[in-house]
Amino acid sequence: MDWLPETMRILQNELPNIEVSVSSQYSPDLAQALLRGKLDLAFMRPEAHMPDLDYKVVVKEPLIVAMPSDHRLASHDTVALQEIAGEIFIGMSNTAPTLQVIIDEYLERSGMDLRPAHRVDNLAMAMSLIASTRGVALLPIYAKNFLPWSVTSRPLRGKAPTIDLVIGYHKANTSPILRTFLSRIDDLTARISSKGRRPGAAPR
Repeated sequence: MDWLPETMRILQNELPNIEVSVSSQYSPDLAQALLRGKLDLAFMRPEAHMPDLDYKVVVKEPLIVAMPSDHRLASHDTVALQEIAGEIFIGMSNTAPTLQVIIDEYLERSGMDLRPAHRVDNLAMAMSLIASTRGVALLPIYAKNFLPWSVTSRPLRGKAPTIDLVIGYHKANTSPILRTFLSRIDDLTARISSKGRRPGAAPR
C-alpha cells in the first residue's frame, strides 16, 4: 500500500516509457523468480541460503499482537508476550519461513513455548482465523493496514522483534533499469518516511 505507489512514481519519473509488470507472490516464490530471471526486483522478506541474491533493507517492521476486537487484551495499550500464554496461537506456514523463524527465536528468547494451533499462508487467512477462533497472532506492523472491524492489534510490550522488508534482486542482473532504480532507493525510503510523519497520517 505504501511502497508500490512510490516505486511506480520513481520509475515513471526516471523512465517514462518503461513497461512495468507487477506480480504478487510469497517471498520464497519471489526469490525463485529472481533466480530464474523472471523478475528484476521484488519487495520481499530476505530468504536464507540464496547466495546469488542481494538485498537492500528498506524498513525494519516491528511485530504486533493481532487479536479479536473484543478480546480481553484489547483494552491494554501494549501486550506482554506472557499475557498471551494459554491463548489459541496462530503461526505461519512455510509460505512465510523468515517470519516464522523470527517468531520462534523471539519465543525462545522469552522462555515461551507457544505451539500454533493453526498455521496460515497469508494475511487474509490470518484475519479470518483470528476472528473465527478468537486466537492471537504475531504479525508485521504493516498488517494494521488490512485489519477488518473484527480484528485489532496492540504493540508488544518491551523491545519487539522486527522483520526486514527488503528489495531483492539477482547479483548478476546487469539491467540498467534495475541499476537506475537501486540508485533511487534512498529517495524511495525518504518519501515513505515523510508520508508517515504528515499530520494526521496513520501510524505505521
